[in-house]
Amino acid sequence: MAVVEIPIGPQHPALHEPIMLRVRAEGEEVVEVAVNTGYNHRGIEKLMERNSWVRGMYLAGRVCGICNAVHTQVYVQGVEKLMGVEPPPRANYIRTIVMELERIHSHMLISAVMAEIVGFDTLFMLIMRDRERVMYLKELVTGNRVHADIHILGGVKRDIDEVRRDRILSELRVIEERLKYYRKVFEEDYTLLKRLAEVGRIRKSEALSHCLVGPTLRGSGVKSDVRFDDPYAAYSEIPFDVVVRDEGDSWARMVVRLEEALVSVGIVRYALEHLPQGPAVPKAFPRAAKVGEVVSRVEAPRGELIYHIVSTGGGNPYRVKIRTPSFLNIINTEFTYLGHRLADVPVIFSSYDPCISCTERVLVVDEKKGVRRYVSLRELARWGTT
Repeated sequence: MAVVEIPIGPQHPALHEPIMLRVRAEGEEVVEVAVNTGYNHRGIEKLMERNSWVRGMYLAGRVCGICNAVHTQVYVQGVEKLMGVEPPPRANYIRTIVMELERIHSHMLISAVMAEIVGFDTLFMLIMRDRERVMYLKELVTGNRVHADIHILGGVKRDIDEVRRDRILSELRVIEERLKYYRKVFEEDYTLLKRLAEVGRIRKSEALSHCLVGPTLRGSGVKSDVRFDDPYAAYSEIPFDVVVRDEGDSWARMVVRLEEALVSVGIVRYALEHLPQGPAVPKAFPRAAKVGEVVSRVEAPRGELIYHIVSTGGGNPYRVKIRTPSFLNIINTEFTYLGHRLADVPVIFSSYDPCISCTERVLVVDEKKGVRRYVSLRELARWGTT
């Protein structure tokens, strides 16, 4: 039987973002997949080098529209180390609240997208409806529905008063019950089980050897979470569990996210009930950093997010390098499609919760002795750089 190449993308049917999977199939069976990106590079890292530390904070929040608060967090906490600034405890708790609300809405979003991919449109609409409750809470805390922009060097821009606190706690009870219902649907619904179970399995050893991160890694039985392993913000003071499943398939990755969303509800509730007294909004903040460099990392909804920030002193960074979780999870999982049917490709791809906007990078060109050598995305992923 002839092998046929089928391009899925660059306007991808699963995520509605520009990426291409070059799928080679023999009949209905997938025999090879190559991931092609590069349609949406925006040059944010270079823009950060040309702008002040404060403007860089807003650029970091624009790397990804879904997980913008964690991008700002990892940037701000790195810059604060370079500036010798320590945010007050109340500010750390508020930062944690916003990041966990963001995690809930991110996990609900990909759960809804997965339902759409398998043709379960009713479930898609129900999850998206209830996700609006989370977006409302994010707006209640930060003043913005999408881009939080609540971080500032040395603290946060807005405090949480008693009225907003009680409103959030009330809404969390409803959100928690809906999340439990959706977890039950993913655990028991015949259609979801047939489409997700045993599809795109990644063994524990494969997840480690391919440097996968986040729910994709934890869905293969690896207990790894930056919030737990290297606490930041207020995570060292808040009790929570790291969700792990051993099945390693697309179903396990989705259930991990729904269970993590329930854990996030508990984190937000605890943070609100134990919110420290004292200031959260700084009256002033420094605008120059000392000479040095810092590696800052957080646990984004999709996994470990790293910023490498270099300062030569002054009002703007010398270099900012970003490694996003989707960069690893998209580039290093081509092997998981092999042997499956064509209809399984969007399901497997969606199970990684890929964010294309924060994955896009340009190719590195090494010009020596008049010879150009283009470094592939696969090599970059293997080196752990972006």
